[in-house]
Amino acid sequence: MSTTICQVMGFLVSLLGVGGSIMATAMDTWSTQDLYDNPVTAVFQYQGLWRSCVRQSSGFTECRPYFTILGLPAMFQAVRALMIVGIVLGILGLLVCIFALKCIRIGSMEDTAKANMTLTSGIMFIIAGLCAITGVSVFANMLVTNFWMSTTNMFQGMQNVQNRYTFGSALFVGWVAGGLALVGGIMMCLACKGLVPEESRYKAVSYNASGRNISYRTGPYKVGSGYEADPKTRKGAGYEEAPRNDDGRRPYPSKYDYV
Repeated sequence: MSTTICQVMGFLVSLLGVGGSIMATAMDTWSTQDLYDNPVTAVFQYQGLWRSCVRQSSGFTECRPYFTILGLPAMFQAVRALMIVGIVLGILGLLVCIFALKCIRIGSMEDTAKANMTLTSGIMFIIAGLCAITGVSVFANMLVTNFWMSTTNMFQGMQNVQNRYTFGSALFVGWVAGGLALVGGIMMCLACKGLVPEESRYKAVSYNASGRNISYRTGPYKVGSGYEADPKTRKGAGYEEAPRNDDGRRPYPSKYDYV
């Protein structure tokens, strides 16, 4: 039961993580205009991975997509690629995980196959979570660098007016989504161990003697010539057992009777 619960919880947590990654990638608020020095403005700008938007004080919003790919920074394109790879791996992991659930029976699928599929989906979720966290962190690093460069230029008077951008809500959604996908993948990998059949595990078997424990003492080894008589029947040198009567006496005297 614990394996099934761990597997289902991992699937649900990973589902939330993949859904959050898709939502963060589609959002337009990856970077928002910093209004610290100018809280009252007629135009508010914010940007996403696919388009930039301008919102006026009247409530009218206009968005324009990026019509070029080569004109964008290399790091910006890398963030796009990481988010897309994470989403694709997450969706594939969800499809594999659905067929690997222990509570769902499909034909005559064995538990070993379900365990392998569960491990595969867990690895996909982990990679998807790392891709999302890495992509969001790289974009946040770009924002921090541009923010301080813009601040330095403004204080030095090199530029009269320059917009500064800060973290948008999409970054926090992406971080949380990547963490959920990572945790879900770890839970799926842990559930894989419980799905392995018991017959495939090696167990040690102990054998106990049915009788009493007999201790043997070792002594010096004596080498015999091979021509000696049996020690059980030999009582002395030249000893020969004489026949006896019914009363236990010998019919005739022996030489040992006078010794």
